[in-house]
Amino acid sequence: MSSSYLPATTESILLANEAASPTEAISILYRVLDDPSSSPDALRMKEQAITLLTKHLTEENRGEDLRSLLTQLRPFFSLIPKAKTAKIVRGIIDSVAKIPGTSDLQIALCKEMVQWTRAEKRTFLRQRVEARLAALLMENKEYSEALTLLSGLVKEVRRLDDKLLLVDIDLLESKLHFSLRNLPKAKAALTAARTAANAIYVPPAQQGAIDLQSGILHAEEKDYKTAYSYFFEAFESFNALDDPKAVFSLKYMLLCKIMVNQADDVGGIISSKAGLQYLGPDLDAMKAVADAHSKRSLRLFEIALRDYKAQLEEDPIVHRHLSSLYDTLLEQNLCRLIEPFSRVEIAHIAELIELPVDHVERKLSQMILDKKFAGTLDQGAGCLVIFDDPKTDAIYPATLETISNIGKVVDSLYVRSAKIMA
Repeated sequence: MSSSYLPATTESILLANEAASPTEAISILYRVLDDPSSSPDALRMKEQAITLLTKHLTEENRGEDLRSLLTQLRPFFSLIPKAKTAKIVRGIIDSVAKIPGTSDLQIALCKEMVQWTRAEKRTFLRQRVEARLAALLMENKEYSEALTLLSGLVKEVRRLDDKLLLVDIDLLESKLHFSLRNLPKAKAALTAARTAANAIYVPPAQQGAIDLQSGILHAEEKDYKTAYSYFFEAFESFNALDDPKAVFSLKYMLLCKIMVNQADDVGGIISSKAGLQYLGPDLDAMKAVADAHSKRSLRLFEIALRDYKAQLEEDPIVHRHLSSLYDTLLEQNLCRLIEPFSRVEIAHIAELIELPVDHVERKLSQMILDKKFAGTLDQGAGCLVIFDDPKTDAIYPATLETISNIGKVVDSLYVRSAKIMA
């Protein structure tokens, strides 16, 4: 940063725009911010300089410089309206978020700004920065700290009745409880978010986020048809905005189709006009899973999980449902393979299903304990012995029905005798 300043004028901004390199432009813009003038025109030019400087620092991946810029601008914030201050602060924090690998920096930056806003008594801005901080803590898996922060914030915002911020906080609280596997509280927070959203105009991106979370919660309850409709609504909202979240909504739509045994529809959705815009690894992964499910092939399923690990295994929502689907598919295949036998070698079953012997043996023992079929494992001989299905004796239900009918007759006779005696 140069010791000599440049006047905060249109000419200085043009000089920065015409700079030969981003580094030179950044140096010019810093010098513009050093101008001591506080006239309305100078302040307006400085706002433009901040916007340009933020853009250049983001493109150069200079996250620490953006953090320093926020500290440097604090005297400037006392000269401009609070609404403009909030816009600049949130804009710089959003810019830091665009730089990869800066989650710890964002958390530290938000904590610094929360302290400053408390000291300056800027409640409106503090609440929004705290909401952003809670979201970052959740992404960083610091759930306890995020929950503590949100608990105090939600009470404060409800008291002020700031519905737009309340929607954000309730939605964030729902995501946080879902991450902690507390489904009842996640649903309650989402209901609160929807209630607040119904009272105001909600931007399409925020409405899409609500629909996406609704779909995730319904899918968790195995209500895949309702979940599909919510994911579709979210996809339409994000698609209209060219939001990157659109591909996740589409991915979860395909997941719902697979889970309700409509894997044949996946290809049609992908090849539709909307689906073709998002062709890539995420959709390829779901197509591979759909093909494996259609062919009832565990080998193809495992190949898909291996080839698309980032898209399937590392996405917690997809991974949870595909694990359930894999178990169901494995059980169905094993039941089909052992059906013709009364005694069969486990190694032979493993060879037929193309899976390791120990994996198959473990699954068969689990199925026996879960009473999926009657049988036992003869581990000494390495065999599975399948028992005939025990025939239920019809005499017991018939006896119970007879006793029940006799009881009704006795009750009826007692009522009649009571009337006669009266």
